[in-house]
Amino acid sequence: MATQSSEPERPHLSFFGKTGKSFEEMDSAREGLLESNNPSDTYSLLSCILPFLFPALGGLLYGYDIGATSGATISLQSATLSGITWYNMSSVKVGLIVSGSLYGALIGSVMAFSIADFLGRRRELILSSLLYLIGALVTALAPNFPAMVIGRFVFGMGIGLAMHAAPMYIAETAPSQIRGRLISLKEFFIVLGMLLGYTVGSLEIGIISGWRYMYGTSVPIAIIMGVGMWWLPPSPRWLLLCAIQGKGSLPDTRETAICCLCRLRGQAIGDSAPEQIDEILAELSYADEGKQASLGEIFQGKCLKALTIGGGLVLFQQITGQPSVLYYAATILKSAGFSAASDATRVSILLGLLKLIMTGIAVLVVDKLGRRPLLLGGVTGIVISLFLLASYYTFLNNAPVLAVVALLLYVGCYQVSNFLVIFYYVLSSHMLFM
Repeated sequence: MATQSSEPERPHLSFFGKTGKSFEEMDSAREGLLESNNPSDTYSLLSCILPFLFPALGGLLYGYDIGATSGATISLQSATLSGITWYNMSSVKVGLIVSGSLYGALIGSVMAFSIADFLGRRRELILSSLLYLIGALVTALAPNFPAMVIGRFVFGMGIGLAMHAAPMYIAETAPSQIRGRLISLKEFFIVLGMLLGYTVGSLEIGIISGWRYMYGTSVPIAIIMGVGMWWLPPSPRWLLLCAIQGKGSLPDTRETAICCLCRLRGQAIGDSAPEQIDEILAELSYADEGKQASLGEIFQGKCLKALTIGGGLVLFQQITGQPSVLYYAATILKSAGFSAASDATRVSILLGLLKLIMTGIAVLVVDKLGRRPLLLGGVTGIVISLFLLASYYTFLNNAPVLAVVALLLYVGCYQVSNFLVIFYYVLSSHMLFM
C-alpha cells in the first residue's frame, strides 16, 4: 500500500483553473481520474460482471425504447396492423407518444436531485426498474390514447432515474483499474438496446397489434434489472458518505461497507477490504464531501467552470435532435422510399449496427487522433447531415436517397461525438465534486 502524505497530490484540480491547460493536456490525465492503478484495489474480472451488468440494463432499456418506438409509430398508425380503433392519430398525438418518455425522463432527472442521496444508488435503480416495469405494462396494454401517453411518461421517469444512478453505481463499485472502461461500456449498452429495439420492431411489425409486443418486450428486462439490483449490495462509498454526514454510526457503517466491498470484489480481494474502505474514508474526509454545500457555491470558482462545461456539452448534445431523429428513423426511411413497413424497420437495424460500429471506431482511434479534433469533426458532420435532412423535407423531396445518406451520416457522426461528450462530462463531474 502506498503511503499517504499529509497533503495528497491532486494535480487534476487545476484542469479548469487558472493554469489554462489545453484539452490535449487534460486527455493525458484521463487515467489518473478514472483508472488509478491502486495496487491494493484487487479484484477478479468475473466478480465485476454483475455489478456492472444490472445497472447497465437501465441504459439498455433506454436504448431499446428508442429503437422500439421507431417501429411502434408505424404499427400504431396502420389501419390493418394497429389492432385499435384510434389508429388515425394526428401528428401531434404521435409526437406525444414519442416524446412522452422524454418528458418523463425530464421529471425523473429532476427527482434524482432530491431523492438520489436519500435512497442511494442501488435503491434508486430498483425504483427505476419498477417504473420501467409499470410504464412498459401500461403502454403495452393501453386501451386508449391517454393511457398510452401515461405509460410512456412513467417509463420515461425510469429512464431519468436510471441515467443518473447507473453510472454513479458503476463508478462507485468498479475497481479503479477498469472504472473508466466500464463507464464507457455503459454507452455501448445504450446502443445495443437501440439495435435490439430496431430488431424487435422489424420482427413484429407484421403482427396485428405488434406495437404492444414491441413495448411489452421491455417487461422481462426490467424484471431482471430489478431483481439483480435487489440482490446487489449498496455502494460502499455511498454508505460511508452517509455516515460522514451523520446518518448512522461510522464504526458500524464501516463494517457494513467492508462486507459490501467483499461481495462486490469476490474472493480476490483477500484481506485488503478494510484497507480499501479506510482509503475511501480518508478520501471522503479530505474532499469534504460530507459538508452541506449551498446552492450558490455551485456557481462559483472551479465549480462554475465545471458546471458550464459539463452542462453545456450535455445541453448541446441534446439540442442536435438525436432523440427525434432516432425515434422517427423508420418513419423517415418509409417516406424516403421504403414504403413497406417491414422494409423501413429492417433498414433501421442498419442504423443500430452503424452506431455499434462507430462506437468501436471511436474507442480505437480516440487516443491517436485526440478527443478535441474528433469531437469537432463529429459535430461538423452532425451539422451537415441535419442540413441535408432538412433540405430533403423542405425542397428536395424528389431525392429520397438524400434522406438515407443524411440519416446514416447523422447517426455515425453523433455516435463519435457522443462518446467524447461522455468523457468530458465525466471529467467535469470529477472537477465539480472532488
